[in-house]
Amino acid sequence: MITVGIVVVFLIILGKLFYIQVIDASYKLSADNNVLRRITQYPARGIITDCHGEPLVTNKVCYDLMVIPSQLRPFDTTLLAQELHISLEDVRTALQQAKAYSYYKESLFLKQIDPVEYGHFQEHLFQFPGFYVQPRTLRSYPHPIAAHALGYVGEVNPRTIANRPYYKIGDYIGISGLEKQYEEVLRGQRGVSIYLVDVHNRIKGRYAEGQYDTVPQAGSNMQLALDAELQAYGENLMEGKVGSVVAIEPSTGGILAMVSAPSYDPNLLVGRPRANNFRMLEADSLKPLFDRSIMALYPPGSTFKIVNGLIALQEGVTWVDRGYSCPGRYPVGRGVGCHDHPAAHSLIDAVRMSCNAYFCMLFRDILDNRKQYSNIEGAFQAWSNYLKAFGFGHQLHVDLPGELPGNVPTIEFYNRYFRKGCWNSLTIISLAIGQGELGTTPLEMANLAAIIANRGYYKTPHLVQHIEGNVEAQPEVKNYSVPIAKEYFDPIIEGMYQAVNGGWGTGATGWRAKTPGLEVCGKTGTAQNPHGDDHSVFIAFAPRDNPKIAIAVFVENAGPGGRWAAPIAGLMIEKYLNREVLNTSMEKYVKTGVYDWGVPMAAPKKETSDSVKPPEMLPVERLVPQLPTISPLGEQPEL
Repeated sequence: MITVGIVVVFLIILGKLFYIQVIDASYKLSADNNVLRRITQYPARGIITDCHGEPLVTNKVCYDLMVIPSQLRPFDTTLLAQELHISLEDVRTALQQAKAYSYYKESLFLKQIDPVEYGHFQEHLFQFPGFYVQPRTLRSYPHPIAAHALGYVGEVNPRTIANRPYYKIGDYIGISGLEKQYEEVLRGQRGVSIYLVDVHNRIKGRYAEGQYDTVPQAGSNMQLALDAELQAYGENLMEGKVGSVVAIEPSTGGILAMVSAPSYDPNLLVGRPRANNFRMLEADSLKPLFDRSIMALYPPGSTFKIVNGLIALQEGVTWVDRGYSCPGRYPVGRGVGCHDHPAAHSLIDAVRMSCNAYFCMLFRDILDNRKQYSNIEGAFQAWSNYLKAFGFGHQLHVDLPGELPGNVPTIEFYNRYFRKGCWNSLTIISLAIGQGELGTTPLEMANLAAIIANRGYYKTPHLVQHIEGNVEAQPEVKNYSVPIAKEYFDPIIEGMYQAVNGGWGTGATGWRAKTPGLEVCGKTGTAQNPHGDDHSVFIAFAPRDNPKIAIAVFVENAGPGGRWAAPIAGLMIEKYLNREVLNTSMEKYVKTGVYDWGVPMAAPKKETSDSVKPPEMLPVERLVPQLPTISPLGEQPEL
């Protein structure tokens, strides 16, 4: 039996050796590693275009110089440094790092050599055994716009490699924006080509006639809802300012423009200069890397009055034709101040003139409604639920990483601060006019404008409109309705229309957004800023019927909403709907701050303001804008 067992074991070993040496060529392939070179074939990342097919992100070729330490032979390091325009110290450091990584595996020696430099270096490559060049692509931006939305690509760091097996050293990955959100869609799939090389490190041909090669698969192309011309115009209008502009197509939820100012040329974060440029941008005190459109929190100011007006109508605590005299302050003698304006004989008048006293009264009627709610906590919770239905206080799930939710104060917060039973509608009166503890993002406010334009619903805001050949990766667009009867939107919209188109002497606060023939409807706001000058806010949509664009504009430290945010919104609307801007005098004003009265404009007799000075009832720090505690760009590569 022992003899039989020995024979069986011997036959098994013999058969395994036969299989390894004759049948399965992969073992031979492994043994021949010292004479074979595997060159990774990197796929081209997917192209990103705007809604008209205009390229926003393309690719350009570059070359990485690779080294295999075990194949190195004596060479002229000075010549190598000269040919690559680097120092001798750079050469020594790169070689040490390559040997520390692996003596037998290929390692990146110098990345992203441009085609001109490579063309010259290629003539001398044979003089440097152990080195070879690997082609790949870099991102290119034909238009220096939409940097925050598009994002950028960087080299993977060791943590990413450890957590995501697909990636290896030298790979690129989306770091921010759409590049990060749609990384797996845009990156494609790597391929590999295996070559025979001679003792001089020269390629002699494909191994096994390419039998073991794999073909790279390019990433999927992507078309956005973004309008490149409108985006560029918005960034031009916001030049020299700090803030954000977000424009949405109300019927689809597609984002037409997403401006965060100050911005930067996305080409700065491409190629070898990327690390230095990133440090420069990161050190800028105005935070150009910070995406204000989805991450900055501002009080909505008086733009929020239209929400309280709709809630009051739905709750049955007011009616459209209800008038209210404004003594200039609410309550009389103290509290929230108001600007000088004619009497508000209706809700429409109150919206047009942005009367603080009127909306303070409405807010108190909502919270003091004891016919429907037994206490203020019940009424406040109902009010809070309305706000959440409008998209406040939670993420809207735009297809971008890093979106921050706005802030809606809770019953628990007020019970904790004032003690339970010790607060009432007057204590928190600042909420009536969009101040106090409310915080909103520009995206949330643009979404509010879309809700008003649609008379009560919105669709998930999204940038990506179509992904080529990948149905599963399309952004999920859902429909959301707010619990407000459709007829209640009509007086609010009429008030917004009059706020822009009311003319002289009517108290119209948004007259600078007026664009003849487009029926712009808008609402101004002045966001109180405890850290400096107030912020200018404006939301709008147009045309009044069958609206095509809804927009929110925030200009930090710029004063009343009608002064700066309103004209920017009006010009953006005109640019999108007419594809040209004829109101050149207002355009000059936005860019220079100087009026050119050569072109007639309807102007009020004096500057009107909906700015307010509510009492500081809560010593709660309000960050305007609020910066996140984490990096706005997420996980960063090692630079």
